[in-house]
This record gives sequence, structure tokens and C-alpha cells, in this order.
Amino acid sequence: MNNNQKPLYYSHYLQLDNLLDLQCPESAKHGNESHDEMLFIITHQTYELWFKQILHELNSILELFSAIPLGEKRLHIISARLHRIICIQQVINQQIGIIETMTPLDFLDFRNQLIPASGFQSIQFREIETRLGLGHHLSNSSYGRFEDKDRDYLEQIAKQPSLFVLLDAWLARTPFLDFREFNFWDSYQDAVNNMLDSDAEIINNNPVLSNEEKNLQFLELEKTRQKFDCIFNGSLYQQKMQQGEFKLCHQATLAALFIRLYRDEPLLQLPFQLLTRLMDIDAQLTNWRSAHALMVQRMLGSKIGTGGSSGHDYLSSTISGKRIFADLFNLSTFLIPRSQLPILPEPLIRNLGFYDERH
Repeated sequence: MNNNQKPLYYSHYLQLDNLLDLQCPESAKHGNESHDEMLFIITHQTYELWFKQILHELNSILELFSAIPLGEKRLHIISARLHRIICIQQVINQQIGIIETMTPLDFLDFRNQLIPASGFQSIQFREIETRLGLGHHLSNSSYGRFEDKDRDYLEQIAKQPSLFVLLDAWLARTPFLDFREFNFWDSYQDAVNNMLDSDAEIINNNPVLSNEEKNLQFLELEKTRQKFDCIFNGSLYQQKMQQGEFKLCHQATLAALFIRLYRDEPLLQLPFQLLTRLMDIDAQLTNWRSAHALMVQRMLGSKIGTGGSSGHDYLSSTISGKRIFADLFNLSTFLIPRSQLPILPEPLIRNLGFYDERH
């Protein structure tokens, strides 16, 4: 330590005097302090601290991801920081169990004094969703609950490229689809047709199934064939995309699928890890929304939320519609067994790289 430098103590570094003075129960201001309101405040303040760290990681990821070309070193840093976000999400999700030690009657002791405050008004959580790629309609009634400055801030965030948008662009320009003279997708389509024909034969020869059951399975098999048709037909894919069945562009989906199919190749392992971690983040968000909806039902039953929403019913209805990277999950539809994958030519394997552009 420099002789002229004042000693830095733990409490000063963390500004504990300020931090620990930020818990001010509303019930105490009304002369009847509720014991469990302190738990409620600390839990939500902790949420916001973790949200701040997630945004710290996410903003750095967005900056790294915007580079062209996106080299191996940047991919490694991005993947590591995505992993950190996932670990934070796991801690956040565990906090619901802590707040559920408060009973519904304990919550009712101070609930009405919180109106119209609501978790809807978490600017940081909304920013996380938006920066990840969840599009919000800014005319939505929930945005009307924000102060003007916060609403303006979220509107500016929504105009910036999200992680989903950057992912889509990166996948679309990767060299994974540069097969040169090797027609990979024709070979892959042949392998898919062989797999589906084999499935049809299995159904037809299954002695356990009735004719009606076989017909039902054949119908499902035909639906699967139609899904695969989207992969091989760019125009059909575009139609389905306009109908909302896909969000990633066709080239991005092909690249992501190729990464999934050949993830064991050394040069595809890091891109595969990145895609997996994006799905993990989406899964953790879905788990949090589901657990939060159940907690609200436990606490409020069918009452409306303090912010004016329909409480549990509203939260439950939004879970499935807030998936950001659903396209990555749905790639499993198009996977085939390793034993049936087309064998890649040796020159192609050697040419696979992490970079968007060749130099």
C-alpha cells in the first residue's frame, strides 16, 4: 500500500453503511411494521443486484458479438460469460424458495401498502429481456406503468441489435455452409429420407399397433416429413417464417443445424457450446417465470397483482410466448442418428474454422 494512501476497509469498499440502510419497510411508516416485509425487500433488492451483473455481462457479450470477423478468442469469452449468466440465473431461481417461507397471510400484512408498485416495473429485467431478443410492444399496457424516463430508455434499448439479432447474422455468414464441390444438403436429404422410410417400415410392421393407431402414426410421420421440407426448400421456409414458425433466417438455421449435427468435430465444439448456453439461458428464464407464477398463485390465489395485472393467470399465459431461442430447441426435430450422417470429405473437415471470413 502506498504510504500516502488511506487504508481501504471491507465496509468502505462495499459501502455497507449505504447498502444496509436501503431497507425501508412501508408498513413501518404506517405504525405497524410487518416482520416479513424485510424479507420481501431484501429478496427483490438482491434480484436487482444480480440483474445488474447480468446486464454487465450481457452488454460485454453484445459488444464482442458485434465484431466481424468473430474469432475463436471472442467466442470463448462470450461462452464463458454466458455460463456466468446461467450460474447467476440458478441462484436467482433458488431465491423463490426463500421468499416462499413467507406465508400468504404474512404477505397480506403489508401487500396493500405496495400498490401500485409491481415487479412489472423492473427496468433491469425488461432490459435483460430486450437485449436478449424478446421483442416488447411498447404500447403494451405494462409499459404504461413506467415513469416517462424509464419508458424512453427502454424504447432506445429496443432499437439496438439484440443478442438474437447478432446470433442470426453470425450464423448466416459462417463458413460452415461452404461445402465447395461437396453437396452436403443433398446427401443429408437422402439420409433423412432413408430414416423416415425406415420409420414408416417400423410402423407398418409393428404387430402391436392397430390399423387406426398405425394411421395416426403415419399422419405424424408425414408432419415430420413436411417439417424437413422446410429445411430443404428456402421458399417454403420463408413462408413458415412469415407465419411465425421460425425466427432465425434460413441460412442461420442451416448453419446452426450443421453445428448440432457435427458438434463432435473439434472446430465446432465451441460454437455448439455457445448455442447450448443460449438455450440454457432461455430455459432458466422459463423456469423462473413458471416458478414465479406458481409463487404468485400460492400467495394471491386468483387476486390481481399489485401492479394491476391479473396475477397468476396473466403470468401463466405469458410463459410459452416469451421463449427467445426456441428455434435452437426446435433443431432437435431435424437431427438424425450419427450412424446415418453423411461422411464429410477430409478437405472440408480441415477447412472448418471459427472465423466468419477467410483471410
